[in-house]
Amino acid sequence: MSQSVISVADIRKTFLDFFASKGHTVVASSPLVPGNDPTLMFTNSGMVQFKDVFLGSDKRSYVRAASVQACLRAGGKHNDLENVGYTARHHTFFEMLGNWSFGDYFKRESLQWAWELLTEVYKLPADKLYATVYLEDDEAYGIWEDIFVKAGWTRERIVQETRIIRIGDNKGGRYKSDNFWMMADTGPCGPCSEIFYDHGPHIPGGPPGSPEEDGDRFIEIWNNVFMQFNMHEDGSVTPLPAPCVDTGMGLERLAAILQHVHSNYEIDIFDALIKAAARETGCTDLSNKSLRVIADHIRATAFLVSDGVVPSNEGRGYVQRRIVRRAIRHGYKLGKKSPFFHKLVPDLVELMGAAYPNLANQADRITDILRIEEERFFETLQSGMQILDAALEGGVKVLPGEVAFKLHDTYGFPLDLSADVCRERDLSVDEAGFAVAMEKQKAQARAAGKFKMDKALDYSGAGNDFVGYEDLTANAKVLALYADGNAVTELKAGQAGVVVLDTTPFYAESGGQVGDQGMIHNAGGQFNVADTLKIKADVFGHHGELKTGSLKVGDAVQAHVDTAMRAATVRNHSATHLMHKALREVLGSHVQQKGSLVNAERTRFDFAHNAPLTDAEIERIEEIVNSEIIANRPTHARVMDIESAQKTGAMMLFGEKYGENVRVLDIGTSRELCGGTHVNATGEIGVFKVLSESGVAAGVRRIEAITGPRALASIDQELGGIKAVAKLLKVPASGASIAAAVESLLIEKKAMEKELAAAKGKLASAQGDELMKQAVDVKGVQLLVATLEGADAKTLRDTMDKLKDKIKTAVIVLTAVDGEKVQIAAGVTADTTGKVKAGELASFVAGQVGGKGGGKPDMAMAGGTNAAALPAALASVQAWVAERV
Repeated sequence: MSQSVISVADIRKTFLDFFASKGHTVVASSPLVPGNDPTLMFTNSGMVQFKDVFLGSDKRSYVRAASVQACLRAGGKHNDLENVGYTARHHTFFEMLGNWSFGDYFKRESLQWAWELLTEVYKLPADKLYATVYLEDDEAYGIWEDIFVKAGWTRERIVQETRIIRIGDNKGGRYKSDNFWMMADTGPCGPCSEIFYDHGPHIPGGPPGSPEEDGDRFIEIWNNVFMQFNMHEDGSVTPLPAPCVDTGMGLERLAAILQHVHSNYEIDIFDALIKAAARETGCTDLSNKSLRVIADHIRATAFLVSDGVVPSNEGRGYVQRRIVRRAIRHGYKLGKKSPFFHKLVPDLVELMGAAYPNLANQADRITDILRIEEERFFETLQSGMQILDAALEGGVKVLPGEVAFKLHDTYGFPLDLSADVCRERDLSVDEAGFAVAMEKQKAQARAAGKFKMDKALDYSGAGNDFVGYEDLTANAKVLALYADGNAVTELKAGQAGVVVLDTTPFYAESGGQVGDQGMIHNAGGQFNVADTLKIKADVFGHHGELKTGSLKVGDAVQAHVDTAMRAATVRNHSATHLMHKALREVLGSHVQQKGSLVNAERTRFDFAHNAPLTDAEIERIEEIVNSEIIANRPTHARVMDIESAQKTGAMMLFGEKYGENVRVLDIGTSRELCGGTHVNATGEIGVFKVLSESGVAAGVRRIEAITGPRALASIDQELGGIKAVAKLLKVPASGASIAAAVESLLIEKKAMEKELAAAKGKLASAQGDELMKQAVDVKGVQLLVATLEGADAKTLRDTMDKLKDKIKTAVIVLTAVDGEKVQIAAGVTADTTGKVKAGELASFVAGQVGGKGGGKPDMAMAGGTNAAALPAALASVQAWVAERV
């Protein structure tokens, strides 16, 4: 490879080809939303998809892997959002080049291959590279010495130029170091070695470990983590039985070096996106930082949508909304006053669609969702910016917290957007005041907070053999028992606990399907299983209570699944697959799972879609699923490697994390990856019926459905209701007959309402003539105060209009009483509104009867809740009017 500019696409391919030549299995990027991992908001590094491998709860057939992983750091612990656009290397979305060893090679191979790739393949000058190691890692230091010597350096020159830098505990505690990596507070950890590139003395900054290390001259490009210890709660470490390697190199940073530019925003992919952002905003200054923000944020938001995250007011969706609105605000800052951001999606797809096919496949949906969010925010953006600008005038140094909250609550400005504006003006935000205002109004900023790793039961024994696909009973042996989270050798009657068996027919909760219930027993005791959950990938924990006798580790037992509950659950689970396929057929291929819950009662399925389902769409979905049920096609399950499964066209569900080998399930015409339990043939589902459809978040709908006996019972109940209505209407119990009868009643009702309105009009006219006689003169103004029996608000208004037409120079108050409720109408003729305002008069009367109201100077309405106070209130009107005329 020559020193000529290499594209980002070629950098990706070269990296993967290099490690494939070293025996690594190339693995595809996992979604930005980590599958089944509540400890992370977003995938923030390449090792996330291998986390269970490092923890020992998952195994792969390969021991070496390489990938280019899409990553996001814009929420939770890892958040680079506020720096994006202001620095040369911070992004919300970025790509991580990584290679891994799972108990295979270790430090020497990892560092030698890193050097080989950088200097011999990418042709980086050796004298531009520096390495750091943990202070106590003499092994890594020695390997780097050997590498530099092999490259022609003397050991004296290595020391003289400080090419290998030791970094100790520089973060306030033992093993708290830039060069010591920990997965969590406890668990796998170890030293790491970082590789830095020197951009040259014309760039400010010093080498790593120096006081000037935060400058941009020396840039970290690759980190090699050596997981060789297990961190205990007391802070001590012990060696891992199989040390592993986890490396990560920022693609954008490497591209900047290989394309001979200093800033990541000057590389080819950003150059194209910045020009696209300039095109859509009309900005001609390509160095404007707002264009950088927009170019970065279109990558983050588009990839989030492609992985199922849509803008909302909580969790991941709220982070998505913050990023979108930050980009829109920067476009507004450039003078763009109409939606533009979504128009960048085609440019992004052209640049990255080949490497990420899911992005290209969902281009239209991504565009639509971003456009809708833009249109929503543009409705309030201008007003919000005017308030923000006004609040920052006059030399203020801090934006008041209550103003920041108003912008958040009323105009949709996330706090960090207001902070972004303030930062540009060298100001700050009163975040404490914002928090007080938020608490005062009981608002919720439901972004995900801090996460920590879940601690499972401490089990290190053998896995169990799951036989529940074929059998619902099994002979088994008790491998372990737990009470109050601690391992015990025996459970006694009345004691709650967890039982681990060597063989089990119980399905453990996974993929939305709840865990089985049932019973484990022998001659010595009976344990009722209330739930089954995974302790590890191949270890199921049976949670429940020992009802009688005792149960000991080593006991031989029989395990029985509750067959009725399992049968109802599998009917609902199989129907979910058929429904998912039907949803995609009726609504479009953009439909993807956002969550599910399958139990014996029903199936609940959340999916990506931007509009409520129509009655016709729901009916069509039911028709498709029931057609599959009637066809009574057999169910087939096959286990194969993930690559082969993908080639079969099997659907991979959003939010699921799949291992190397997967179960491909054919139910009717549906083909998905699923490890759950299912019917043997679609006919066993019986019947399928949708119970409800609703929205649960922006761009996310929820459908609930039932099957089998519950569906039949629901249908019978509806038919019973139809028969009851038909009986009341005295027509046959058919849809057409009932509809015709109801339509006739509605026509009759409308005619009666028309007649009633006419009668009330005549009553108002008659009352008006009679009421005129009750008017009294107040300083030349006719004052009429009266209560109309049986009148409603419309009658009051109609009577008021007729009286104002007949009485010149008048002030009129009309009221009506219904129980404790009071209706008030105040009217003033045009020649008197200069002295008396109807709105003020209505408020005056209403205030005395426990209500409020108002309106225009000539006509106003009000209400109250204290009818007993009305006579006194009306008696006070004359004096009130006399003061004003």
